Amino acid sequence: MQSNLVMFPSAEAGKMSTQTEKRTLTKYERAEEEFVKLLATEDLDNKLDVEPARASEFEQTLSLAISAAYRNDRSDEQAHRFLQRILYRINRLKLFWYDDLRHYTNERSLYLYSCRDQIEDAWQKWELAQIDVAALQKLDVKQALIERASADLEPPLSKDSRYIREEMTEAGYCHLLAIASFDGLVEGSRLSRILGGTANEVQCTLVRVLLEEYGNGRLSRKHSTFFAQMLAEFGMNTKPEGYFDLVPWEVLACGNHNFLTTERKRYFLRYNGALTYFEVAGPAAYSNYLAAAQRLDLSEAAMGYWELHIKEDERHGRWMVDDVALPLAEQYPDQAWELVLGYDQEKLMGDRAATAVMRSIREAEQAALV
Repeated sequence: MQSNLVMFPSAEAGKMSTQTEKRTLTKYERAEEEFVKLLATEDLDNKLDVEPARASEFEQTLSLAISAAYRNDRSDEQAHRFLQRILYRINRLKLFWYDDLRHYTNERSLYLYSCRDQIEDAWQKWELAQIDVAALQKLDVKQALIERASADLEPPLSKDSRYIREEMTEAGYCHLLAIASFDGLVEGSRLSRILGGTANEVQCTLVRVLLEEYGNGRLSRKHSTFFAQMLAEFGMNTKPEGYFDLVPWEVLACGNHNFLTTERKRYFLRYNGALTYFEVAGPAAYSNYLAAAQRLDLSEAAMGYWELHIKEDERHGRWMVDDVALPLAEQYPDQAWELVLGYDQEKLMGDRAATAVMRSIREAEQAALV
């Protein structure tokens, strides 16, 4: 049973505390505040046509950030964070959050699209430069997918995995939940965006994956419900995006990449390659988190999401390889290598995000000792 719970501050409490602090905002924070105002501006495009100077400060910072993050030899971490936060604020308009309808007034804004395209163009070139695309185009795609899935299903324990299992404190566990809630509370939403179209076996398998993510239509069984229960066990904020400010840019990049590949049907193979890795590799990561919760002697509610995911994602991983990725490789032989590109990109970006999360967890644990 749980004992000596670490009470993690709610997002609202954190916001109130920062409002009382006197500090100078960075240029990126000022620009993001300006962008948030632009998002809420009624009839944004027409207003900017009349008064373009309204967005000039933001646009200057955006241009500087793109150069600092993607075009210089030495990347600026704060620039990465700013760009991914701006991109996410645009991308999230593609989902419905059951909030004030006025929040969607600019969902089809050409200005917002132009900002998105500026960031994505530079960012995607930077991401692709880290992968040997030419080598992927020469692969036996089916063999490559089978070999990758086999290796990623039960990988050897890394140093970070052992730390999670054997050393991570309750404070670290709560910090992990806070960051993971960014995806865990809206899980499956982006997958829903690629399901429309002609009926076939691949589409039906993807629908099955989505349905299980959504508890087969029962809110009580939806995966996000189990995640919210874990947060509630620690008195944490259970609202989606409640801990947005804690999310490292590397994690935001994974979400934004999924928005891109589901938004553009030309990237359908890349997305399905990425989803294949995500489902195959999930159980190994969740097993680490479950082991940590069990060592900390937490309640069932404080770890139920991991147990559910381990069981279901083992099945989803098999479906994605056998019933989605391999059939798509046969259907699109000339472009099949894009499945491997999606797979490898998801792994690369996921590993980068995991490293950032671990760094954040260690910092939180150190802060808890002070």
